[in-house]
Amino acid sequence: MCEFCTKHGDGKVWFKNAANYANDLMADLRRRNYIKDFFQSTIDNGVVTIGRLEVLYRKKKTLPARLVHQMVAKAKEEHFGQVVTIEEIREIVGQAATVVRLPCACRWAALKKENRCCYSVSYSPECWYGDLDMSYFGIAQDEGLESLSPAEAISQMEALEKSGAVHTIWTMITPFIGAICNCEPGDCLGLRTLSLDVETMFRGENRAIVDEQLCIGCGACADVCHFSAITSTQADDRFKAVVEPAKCFGCGLCRNSCPTNALSMIDR
Repeated sequence: MCEFCTKHGDGKVWFKNAANYANDLMADLRRRNYIKDFFQSTIDNGVVTIGRLEVLYRKKKTLPARLVHQMVAKAKEEHFGQVVTIEEIREIVGQAATVVRLPCACRWAALKKENRCCYSVSYSPECWYGDLDMSYFGIAQDEGLESLSPAEAISQMEALEKSGAVHTIWTMITPFIGAICNCEPGDCLGLRTLSLDVETMFRGENRAIVDEQLCIGCGACADVCHFSAITSTQADDRFKAVVEPAKCFGCGLCRNSCPTNALSMIDR
């Protein structure tokens, strides 16, 4: 059980604890101020910082351990995530009272292109997203927040997964859960930090396994894995996919690419 489950799960997986989506968590003044300034303080500043760190990492092949510890500790306190599967998305979003789709701040900051792949999820009528400053995207408040039914949101995220997006869930001052994002390498700050060996998100509750009897060694799963967790081995003149459990973040994308359904998910 991860530290968030121990601290914030109330006997459950932390992101399945309904209390972490509740109104009373929004009463905290620090959290409200954080949300109001989120796009500038977390996203814009994060893009600048990670750009500098990527230059340092390319030169040194590592970051100072003290710096990594500070980054992870701050993230766990403020804006930390975890990879989730589409099955977990259906469970989480299916119980939501309100779901709102909004533009991805990471992609806007990096590319200045609007990509609506982030979803605010609330389990009560009063929602946290009203404190967001949507003028960050050059639009009015009501233009940027698109109300959806849970079924519509789930359907959209299923389509995003088919296009190669990783589902992640994030806090807005831990343990309050603010949003589900659908991340892709290059644009997402969370995935970019992973490439620097800085983990600002937990691995998923599940991991992928390979049925060697079904695997034909085509390599399609390795091609779609954003975490470089799938390699291959040769046995009896045949190649087989191999999932490295420590590297697998449990997104489940590899399942979609397999022509023989040789990949499945099991509890980590």
